[in-house]
Amino acid sequence: MKAINPLRSQANRVRRALEKLYPDAHCALHFRTPLELLIATILSAQCTDQRVNMVTPALFARYPTAHDYATADPKELERMIQSTGFFRNKTRNIIQCCRQMVEHHGGEVPRTMAELVVLPGVGRKTANVILGNAFGVPGIPVDTHVTRLSQRMGLTVHTDAVKIESDLMELVPKKDWTMFGHQMIFHGRQVCHARKPDCVSCTLASFCPKKGVAAP
Repeated sequence: MKAINPLRSQANRVRRALEKLYPDAHCALHFRTPLELLIATILSAQCTDQRVNMVTPALFARYPTAHDYATADPKELERMIQSTGFFRNKTRNIIQCCRQMVEHHGGEVPRTMAELVVLPGVGRKTANVILGNAFGVPGIPVDTHVTRLSQRMGLTVHTDAVKIESDLMELVPKKDWTMFGHQMIFHGRQVCHARKPDCVSCTLASFCPKKGVAAP
């Protein structure tokens, strides 16, 4: 008889609870194309999705293609994205990223993890957001919310995002990876806050190993 994996059982409890709480969880960034999602995700680093969504309509209208970003005036682009923070680094990454897409991918956003993570400004988290939401390829983007909830729920002991992603991929069915990531992020934003988790109203509290424990 096959032994029951307690971590997988815990992951199933978490997944089922989140499915009931957030059946319509989705990417909070507004986009219409893979390129728009790529740019929005780069801008979302150290910035709220709400702020990014305020900036991107004018940005997407001004730069509709990867070639437009690749040949953009850095100063103009900086001005348009300044409110998202770290705008100089983001401008440099966006321009260089789009130049590489123009040179190596015909101006299209690549559809594989290996091709995405070599682009400037694109790590595994960003790549998973793009793959899962633009191309329907399952992936778990490990941001601060996914990290925090994974640790609190006992699904990982790691702090490194790549190791956390690997742990979750082992515990969650592949078909559910993208939605599981969305639901974890929703719960982290609405209930399981870093400093003051709302354990009283949390439906996951009955099986949370760190109920009431704030982030260090």
